[in-house]
Amino acid sequence: MHWHAFELFDRYFLFDTPSNSLFSIDRPVYLVLRNKKYSTEEGKAALAELSPELIREAEEEIKALQAGGYLQDTDEFLQNPQFTLEPQLKALCLHLAHDCQLRCIYCFAGGGAFGGDRSIMNQEVGEAAVRFLVENSGAKDHLEIDFFGGEPLLNKEVMFSLVEYGEQVAAAKGKRLHFTLTTNTLELDRRVLDFLRAHQMGLILSLDGRPEVNDRTRGRGTHDRILPRILEVITEYPDLNYYVRGTYTRYNLDFSEDVKHLYHLGIRNISVEPVTCDPKLPYAIRPDDLQEIFAEYDRLAHFWWQTYEQGDPFKFFHFNVDLEKGPCLPKRLLGCGAGFDYLAVTPQGQLYPCHQFVGEDRFLLGSVFSGINKPEIREEFGQARLYRKEGCSQCWARYYCSGNCHANAYFANGNILKPDLMACELLKKRLECGLALKAMQMEAEGTAVYSREK
Repeated sequence: MHWHAFELFDRYFLFDTPSNSLFSIDRPVYLVLRNKKYSTEEGKAALAELSPELIREAEEEIKALQAGGYLQDTDEFLQNPQFTLEPQLKALCLHLAHDCQLRCIYCFAGGGAFGGDRSIMNQEVGEAAVRFLVENSGAKDHLEIDFFGGEPLLNKEVMFSLVEYGEQVAAAKGKRLHFTLTTNTLELDRRVLDFLRAHQMGLILSLDGRPEVNDRTRGRGTHDRILPRILEVITEYPDLNYYVRGTYTRYNLDFSEDVKHLYHLGIRNISVEPVTCDPKLPYAIRPDDLQEIFAEYDRLAHFWWQTYEQGDPFKFFHFNVDLEKGPCLPKRLLGCGAGFDYLAVTPQGQLYPCHQFVGEDRFLLGSVFSGINKPEIREEFGQARLYRKEGCSQCWARYYCSGNCHANAYFANGNILKPDLMACELLKKRLECGLALKAMQMEAEGTAVYSREK
């Protein structure tokens, strides 16, 4: 069944996956739908609460939805999903520095070095990476580079020159190149901020939340060192497109309090991600934490709704839902494009499917100088489409995760086609919250809950 009925805020919602349509429903319709889908003893007992008349009315509403083309047993989109994608690059993650001033305990890059030498990218490698992107982008005319690390601002002079070089090279080919910087902020100053503004660059700022939470995993005193720089961005450079990104671990499963902390500081663009690490580590999230985490996302959704009703909402990255536009066909089936149209570049110019695979010899594709020497790896990632991944074709959230993260799948199960089920559960919970908030927001603004025209 290609739909999902769920409850949140003591209200009931229906999401129809193929049409990307969202409905508010009443409790009788919800109970009848859930019983149709799962037919558990608990569901049957709940259904027994309803009178025959209410059940009959609910069945009629469901039939009307089906007559309108919703709640179908098949998804036409997946009936014949085969298509050809040209191997054209869209984006690069440029590792300007494999070093960092911090030693965050959960860092998948091992303090920035990715298991190798601490090094920085020189101008020659950076320019070769820019040319490699532009020359291998085919018909794509909007390209992206994310400056990453380690801490990329340890190599800020190269970043400055690469942005200007990249804009010139792209323009000469009739293309546009957009840049994003991900930074711990410790080298962020007015010169950098003025440059970001002048070149309309995106900015990702790292802070995990409350001082005691942030400092436990990122180093004593780091919260108070980082915060002034973030506040400078949001107060003096309000035109910059930014997100403050945090990581929650088993040490702070009450992470909604960290979001509240950031909000009360004046931050309005927030992303808080679950830690990705060896499950044996003490701060790793475990399957038996999921119910507590689900409840925490509910609390966070309640908080978001309070700020909305007060007229000062914030953006929480994982609650953002776009019902009207949605991703294009390749994006829906291929996801982020890691290993296919998106690659990571080390300081030495080596190419990997994404930043999380850097240092994994099995996934070394080539270099920006020699090109892709192992096209079979790129083909492997290009074929890792939603409908090939284990269990994804029947998942109601499939078009919002596109089979979930290849790296999560590989490091959890040793196979990019076998998704990390715990990551899947977290994504579905966040999407439920985002959909419910979207429905309530549209109703509050006098707009009917969205239903795509059939």
